[in-house]
Amino acid sequence: MKLKAGQLASHLEQDLAACYLVTGDEHLLVDEALDQVRAAARARGFGARELHVAEANYDWSRVGVAGANLSLFAEKRIVEIRLPTGKPGRAGGAAIAGLTERLGQELMLVVSGPKLDRKTAATNWVKSLAKHGVHVPIWSIGVRELPGWIAVRMRRAGLRSGEEAARLIADRVEGNLLAAQQEIEKLRLLFNDGDVTAADVAHAVADNSRYDVYKLADAALAADARRALKILSGLEAEGASPVLVAWSLTRELRTLAVIADKIANGADLGTAMRHRRVWETRKALIRAAARRLDREDLYRLLRAVGQATAMARGQVHGDPWQLLADIIFGMAAGRRAAA
Repeated sequence: MKLKAGQLASHLEQDLAACYLVTGDEHLLVDEALDQVRAAARARGFGARELHVAEANYDWSRVGVAGANLSLFAEKRIVEIRLPTGKPGRAGGAAIAGLTERLGQELMLVVSGPKLDRKTAATNWVKSLAKHGVHVPIWSIGVRELPGWIAVRMRRAGLRSGEEAARLIADRVEGNLLAAQQEIEKLRLLFNDGDVTAADVAHAVADNSRYDVYKLADAALAADARRALKILSGLEAEGASPVLVAWSLTRELRTLAVIADKIANGADLGTAMRHRRVWETRKALIRAAARRLDREDLYRLLRAVGQATAMARGQVHGDPWQLLADIIFGMAAGRRAAA
């Protein structure tokens, strides 16, 4: 069975198929669809998840083992297979098709990958997944549809805006849905579930250029504490919102935390960065920071930046700028800060 992405939520409320194939080139939308499937599975008792990232020369016998040795008392389990190229090859296709025949009450399968070309869509493993479950192809959002998509996302975030505000965001992100979602998150932090005008959006965009919040985060990632603290001082002097500064640091720390979790689970740094979809131009920065900051560092810094946000909003007592300075020094120094 094939479903549109917009039909997935209502389908999952009523049913849970034995397997799902989610494909598309819009990474944000693919990840969100997968999150919906996982949440529905957890609600129905699938408490364990086994992830396979099938890159070049992957040992497909591991997938065969995943479907073996099931018993009446086994914990319900999701086997998730990610296909970075969308082409598992002959061995991979046979392994996936074979696993679909062994699915049952305690085992389900979720496969994801990029948009399928016509030849791949006609292969046996794709047909087997569609026969036993659901195929959800994720289509790209066109330039004309993007402002409407952004407006819907803003309403979901509790923001009330007009058409012009959504169009301004669309012009800024140039078709990058992840960037659009990040802009919406930033506006939610700044305006706290309220009205957002086109002037508000234009001002927030201008702030990014004027106050260099992105350069601040980059300097911290590059371990250039002196430059980062100088930028922070300039931001404070020019009246920038500490909430916006905290948001820019949180975004980078979350990326590093996800990468650290992947490495802790056996992935190498390159694979972890590809999974997080780190842009090629930022890989050197992220690589250096990931080697300098361990998981304990990152989760400590994330808790601190949450505290700084609460201070900036007046929810707890304290100086958010001083705490942001401490966080920046921690990002730049890593384990050396604790020495």
